[in-house]
This record gives sequence, C-alpha cells and structure tokens, in this order.
Amino acid sequence: MAENSYTQADETKEISNINHIFSDQQAAFKGQRYLSLSERVNDLQQLKLAIKSFKDPLIEALSQDFSGRSAGDSKMADIMPTIMGIDYTIKHLKKWMKPAKRHVGALFQPAKAFVVYQPLGVVGIITPWNYPVFLSIGPLTTALAAGNRAMVKMSEFTPATNEVIRSMLASVFPQEKVAVITGGIESASHFSEQAFDHLLFTGSTQVGKKVMASAAKNLTPVTLELGGKSPAIIDTEIDISVAVSRLLLGKTLNAGQTCVAPDYVLCPDEKVEELIHELKVQFNSMYPNFADNEDFTSIINQAQFDRLERSLADAVDKGAIITSLANYSQRNGKAIENNRKMPLRVVTNVTDEMQLMQEEIFGPILPIVSFKTFEQALSYVNDRPRPLAIYLCSFDENRKQQVLQETHAGGVCINDAAVHVAQDDLPFGGIGPSGMGQYHGHEGFLTFSKAKPVFEKGKFNSAKMAYPPYGKWIHRLMDKLFLS
Repeated sequence: MAENSYTQADETKEISNINHIFSDQQAAFKGQRYLSLSERVNDLQQLKLAIKSFKDPLIEALSQDFSGRSAGDSKMADIMPTIMGIDYTIKHLKKWMKPAKRHVGALFQPAKAFVVYQPLGVVGIITPWNYPVFLSIGPLTTALAAGNRAMVKMSEFTPATNEVIRSMLASVFPQEKVAVITGGIESASHFSEQAFDHLLFTGSTQVGKKVMASAAKNLTPVTLELGGKSPAIIDTEIDISVAVSRLLLGKTLNAGQTCVAPDYVLCPDEKVEELIHELKVQFNSMYPNFADNEDFTSIINQAQFDRLERSLADAVDKGAIITSLANYSQRNGKAIENNRKMPLRVVTNVTDEMQLMQEEIFGPILPIVSFKTFEQALSYVNDRPRPLAIYLCSFDENRKQQVLQETHAGGVCINDAAVHVAQDDLPFGGIGPSGMGQYHGHEGFLTFSKAKPVFEKGKFNSAKMAYPPYGKWIHRLMDKLFLS
C-alpha cells in the first residue's frame, strides 16, 4: 500500500472540493435549520442499511489498506459497534430531542423555562487511520442525530477504505448533507481551517494541538479525541491468569493500534515473571501458529512498522529486555516482518529515558513496570500526563475506590480493557493531553447541539410591579425574601 499516494494535483482538487462542499452545506442548512425526529431517524436507518450493504467491501478494503487486517477485528471493532451506536441513537433520539423543563424563580412567576436542542449547522469530522469506519461513522451518527450536516475528512493512509465509505455515504446522502473528503496533509490542514460550527478530531496529541490552533482562528469549538499512555494496574491479590485474560484482547486487537489499548502494565514486583509467562501462554492460545494466523492484524504501513522497531532498539540500547510472545520459527519470523506482522512483545527493565515510555506506543509492544505497593503504582500514574484510560484488574472494593477517587483519566475499565468505548450509554473523551470534550450516545447529541435556553411569559406580567420607580414595599419584599 502506498503510504501517501496523493499528488499535488490531488491536493489542489480536494482543497477545491472542500471549499465548494462547505459552501453548499452552509447554504443547505440555512434553507432547513431544523430536521424533524422522523427525518433524523430516517437518515440513521438509511445509514445503517448502507453499512450492512457495504459490509464485505469495507472488510476487504480495510485488509487492503493494512496489507492484512483481521476480518474479526474489522467486524468487532469497526463495523459492529458502529451499527450498535446507530441502533441505540434511534431508540433514544425522541427523548433527547424533547425540550427540557427548567425551574423558574418565584420572583419571575408566572412563567416557564425550558431548553431546546438546536442543530449547530455544519460539522467537521477528522478521522484517523486505525479504525476508519467506527471513527468516521460513529461521530457522523451523533452529528446527524442532532440534525446537522457533516463533512468527514478521512486519513490519507486508508485510501481503499476511504473510497468504499465515500460510495457508501453517497448511496444514501447528497453531498450537501454528508460528504467525504480525502487527500493528504495539505487537504487536512485546509479542512481544519474551515469555519465549521463544530470540529471533532481523533488522532495524536501533537496533531491535535495543530487542529485546535487552526480552529481557533474561526473560534470553532472543538472536540479532541487524542491518545496518551493508558496504564493497566494489576492488584497484588488478583490471580495473574485472570488479569491477563481481561487485558490481552484490549492490547492485541488491531495489533495494538488503538488509542485506548493498554500502553503499559504496572505489576507487583513478585509477579512479573508469572505475568510474562501467562501473557505468552494466552497470546499463543488466542493466536496459534502466528505466522499463518489471520486473526492478527498487520501494522498499517512501513513508516509505523519502522517507528515501532526503532522504539524497541532504543529500549534495548538503554538496558531493556525484549520478550517476543509468539511461537514461530526464524524463517517464519522474517516472512512476518515482510508482511509487517509484528507479534506482541513484552519489555522489562524499562526506564523513563526510553522512547517507548515517553510516547504512546500504538502497536504490539507492552512494557511492564514493577511496583512494591499499590500506592506506589498510583503515584506512578499521577506523576505523568493524564491518560485517555486507566485499567484496573482487581476485585477489591477498596482498590477500586482508590483508583476512581485518586486518579484522573478520560475513562476507566475495571477488570476489562478498551471496551468502555463500545458502551453506547457512556460518554467517551479524554482529559488534558488525552483530549477535551466527549461524544457517544446522549453526550454526543449534546456536543453537536446548541442547548438553547428559553424563558416564556404569558399575558400576565407580574414583573411590571417591580419596575422603577422602586417603592419602599419592593425594597422590603426583596430584603425579606432574598437578601436577609
């Protein structure tokens, strides 16, 4: 797969498309500022049918872009949660759209107050390469539920999937409602500079800062879904085999190319060797005959593969020990490298000076950091930038409360990893360096809506009695009721 096959001519054309489509969507929204419940539900139902119709082309295109993407990974982490999110949204949308009654103070009675949820207008969605279906259609679902129009900028590293998604959405929506934008870095930069009514970006912290700076020029509100080093903490009392069974899929899904994958494990000193052994046993149980196993996804491109290998080499140079968990021959190992298929590797003797402990790993590499006390593990987490997620393996209620109350993270999974993202009734979002804002479910609807407060009075205007000139009685009344 070409890592970025877009020419300057492609970029120029796509930039022109951005300008044209953005203008058309703005005009279309001005002509229809509020869609009814039935119109929104119909849009979502048609979107769901389109995904199901294009399921096989999507799976094939994803595998083409990754040079080997597990069909199971594509179904489980890209397509299935997207459809589940649409179903959940359709089921609850009527309740979300209903005006919310609010309290009116005694001084302003008789009157009523309520909040109506108004579409923002034209929403921009910038999608990364790791889950191009879920991370494009997921935000689109909530944007459409809120009654908006949307432009979706796909990653330059998933050209085959981009074209399928473009065809899929074009089969349902006109461009003035939903449009797919491709192109490379120039197109992405130009996209983020548009005066969207809201811009959602999913990607790295480094790029997120640039997107936010571009959006600031237009005072465009942003939701940033970034990454970070999400720790997994193993309690001193839990059985190691149980802990591994709860964490391993979260790390191996999509070959670890997941923003919420466990980035490193904090393990009790005396259990590190047992942890490595159990990781190897369960990894080979999940992915037997690794060289020929089709359930394990390849690294997206050569640049990402080389980045991961450099981080391992840097760690070894600084004293780390690397343990590969896959059982395969040297010949098969070289063939795997040629296909960018990288088995999960455990790293011990890690230090803060190592590159893989400074940046999000985003691949099948798992450092292990040992600790003597649980409090020491929490201090290790709290001394570092706030992560997108924290994973705790423990059945101890006190330990659970310690983590929930004494740490900050975008989300928490207890005795599981990464799956909180797929819970339709939970908001998803980071904190600090791992992001800002949130979406999914009701929170997604709110993110893409303007909660407009309304105060309404009828024919009788009680407030007139309080107009100037202020008599002694109104001063006595205010003092007695509110100021004494």
